Amino acid sequence: MDIEKLTEEIIKGRRLTKDDDLSFLIDTELEKLTECADKLRRHFSGTKADLCSIINGRSGRCSEDCKFCAQSGHHCTGIEEYSFLEKDRIKAECDHNEKQGVDRFAIVTAGRKLSGQEFEKALDVYRTLSQENHVKLCASFGLLEEEQFSALKEAGVTRYHANIETSRENFRNICTTHTFEDKLECIRRAKAAGLQVCSGGIIGMGESWADRISMALTLSGLGVSSIPINALIPIKGTPLENVERMTEPDILRTVAVFRFIVPEADIRLAAGRNLMENCGEQAFLSGADSAITGDMLTTSGNRIREDIAMLRNIGYTAGRN
Repeated sequence: MDIEKLTEEIIKGRRLTKDDDLSFLIDTELEKLTECADKLRRHFSGTKADLCSIINGRSGRCSEDCKFCAQSGHHCTGIEEYSFLEKDRIKAECDHNEKQGVDRFAIVTAGRKLSGQEFEKALDVYRTLSQENHVKLCASFGLLEEEQFSALKEAGVTRYHANIETSRENFRNICTTHTFEDKLECIRRAKAAGLQVCSGGIIGMGESWADRISMALTLSGLGVSSIPINALIPIKGTPLENVERMTEPDILRTVAVFRFIVPEADIRLAAGRNLMENCGEQAFLSGADSAITGDMLTTSGNRIREDIAMLRNIGYTAGRN
C-alpha cells in the first residue's frame, strides 16, 4: 500500500469502505500512518480545534447494563446519585466554561431516556442558555423520540451526542439492555429532526482492531459530524474493572484509523487522555482535531486553559477568546 498516494486520493474525494483492503491501517509503521493522518486533518479541518465541555445533568441509577459505566444500576461503584440539576447550577457551569473559551457546552444524563418533568427542565435550561450564552449547545439524553429531538432543536440545541460505543459485532458483549440498532435508530431520528450528531465510542474494552475499524465504517455511513474517542478507564465495581489500560501507541493508531475512514468529521479526544503524554498532545498531530475539556473533568487530565495553551503551542487556533 502506497499510503502517501492513498492520502492524496482521500483528499481528492476517495472514501474507504468495507470492500477495501484496510490491513494497512494495522500494518503501516505508526509514525508514517499518523503523519499521513495529520495531513488529512490539516486538509479537512484546518487548524481550528473544537473544544466541548460537559456537565453531568443527572447521575446514577441507570437502567442499562453497559459494562464500562459507573452509573449503571447493575453495578456497585459507589457513584454519587442525584436527579436533574437545577437551572442555576447548570447556567453557572455554562457561564464558567464559556468564559474559559470553549466552543460547545453539553448537558449529559445517565439513563435509557430522559423524559417527563426532567426533560421539560432540560428544555427550559436550553432556552435560557440559547438566549443568554454564545457557545454552541449540545445534548446527550439517551434514546429519545423524534418529537423530543425537534423540541431540543427548537430550544437551541444544535448537536446531539449518542455513542455507538463499539462495533456492531462486539456490542452484545458490552450491553444487553438495548441493541446496536437502537443506537442507530436514535442517531437517524436526531438527524431527521435537523440536529448534527456526535457519535463515537470507547476503545480498550477487549475489542479487536477489526472491531475498531468496523465502528469507524459504521460512523462513516451515518454521516456524523463529530467522533469522540474514549480510552477506557477501568472503574472498580464494573465488569471491566480489571481490563488492562490502553497504551499510547494503540490510542494514536486508533485516532489515525478514524481520520482515514471518516476524514471530514471532527475526531474528538475524550476520556483517557491522561493515558498519553501531555494529555494527548501527539494525538492532535495524529489525526485528532477536537477534545472534550473542562475544569471539573477527571478523565481528561487537563483544565480548559491548559488545553488551549497546549493546542496553540502545536499550531492550532483554540479557544473563543
